[in-house]
Amino acid sequence: MTDRETTGTPPAAPGDDAPRTALVFPGQGAQKAGMGAAWRDTASWALVAEISEHTGVDVEELLLKADDETLRRTDLAQIAVFTTEVLAHREAAAAGLLGGVVACAGHSLGEYTALHAAGAVPLADTARLVAARGRAMRGCAETSPGTMAAVVRLGPETVEALVARVQQDGGQVWIANVNAPGAIVLSGTAEAVDRLAELAVESEGKVIRLAVGGAFHSPLMAAAADELREALAAVDFAPEHTPVVANVDARPYASGEHWRDLELAQLTSPVRWEEGVRTLAGELGCVRFVELGPGRQLTGMIRRIADGALTVPVESAAALTKLTTPKP
Repeated sequence: MTDRETTGTPPAAPGDDAPRTALVFPGQGAQKAGMGAAWRDTASWALVAEISEHTGVDVEELLLKADDETLRRTDLAQIAVFTTEVLAHREAAAAGLLGGVVACAGHSLGEYTALHAAGAVPLADTARLVAARGRAMRGCAETSPGTMAAVVRLGPETVEALVARVQQDGGQVWIANVNAPGAIVLSGTAEAVDRLAELAVESEGKVIRLAVGGAFHSPLMAAAADELREALAAVDFAPEHTPVVANVDARPYASGEHWRDLELAQLTSPVRWEEGVRTLAGELGCVRFVELGPGRQLTGMIRRIADGALTVPVESAAALTKLTTPKP
């Protein structure tokens, strides 16, 4: 059986016969200028004003008029991506695309949308948490500067060994994301990342700097965790909800009691996305993965991880219409 991606075949309607489905949401980095235009004419667009009220940001301006430079700002990027994910989720639900959902997951920021979609957190609280998280991460990056970089052509054992060598010499660098086979991302100071890049060349690998605002998912984000703690304490998580597979340990959680600690740990711990997808496909039996939000970043990763997975990217209202309209 080969990996497949939907190309217009109507999805299963909600009901017991729907395939076991995971909803997945991308993180920061998926944003692009004009990203809101894909949803502007939908019934759910009214949510933009609601999220603006909860975050104190003009989200419509952000989604329709902000340029790429503005959207590179961590706090604004996170609100923009979150909002488009909420729009995609609401429209997909209204279109009947979300039958058979048994679990959710999100990459970094996307984990917050996953919690909302799973019924763990209401929209207002989720929007406020996303805004607080973005502010905390941006502020931390300004006081503890760092960067991120993708590692190409090296396996996890080799990358771990190179990280250990740099750390032994006093360098601050860590593995930040394990996204898919051959897709590892580092976080650390610019100097430490540059040193690891030199070592990677010796191992026939390559390190590519990413255009991000800080060393996310590393110990350099400790101050952000301290700041986010207060915002998390103000939120009442649902005692029971659809399982969400956490970034920090790739385990499914269906109780709100865990998420304050998990989200604090997420800021300074690596995102174990590859392992999380294996949990969704293996332990939870998901055969269909619906990616809700801008782009197809997760779709590409999932197709490299879960053999035979049916991937359904919902990146625009037009794509949703194509998915849910029967062929003549």
